[in-house]
Amino acid sequence: MLVPALLAAALGVTAMHDPTEGGVATGLLELALAAQVGLEIDLAAIAIAPLAARLCAEFGLDPLGTIASGALLATCPPDRAEAILAGWQAQGWPGRVIGRATGRGAALVARRGAHALPFPAFAADEITKLWA
Repeated sequence: MLVPALLAAALGVTAMHDPTEGGVATGLLELALAAQVGLEIDLAAIAIAPLAARLCAEFGLDPLGTIASGALLATCPPDRAEAILAGWQAQGWPGRVIGRATGRGAALVARRGAHALPFPAFAADEITKLWA
């Protein structure tokens, strides 16, 4: 059995990032900066485990800025997304499309449905608030 990153590499990803420290939002920012592209991200499409959502709510943390161990952010050409998601699904790994690259030097845009929002940004992993 392949690990998700190796399978994705075989199926055509162009970049990958482990968003452990800083969370998904910081990982997306780092991917965009490295590729010098903008992103349009559907925040509602980002999977947040129910227990993580509950704990973040209890402690006043934004789950998009908390440690995201076990997650993998991957970019690919639009015509490769279905194959990558199908490959992961066949191995029992969940995945979903959460957005798209918008071009060289473009802005980072967050959306929830039709509503544009400021892109979430965190100076440090939200978990550090627990020790502040």
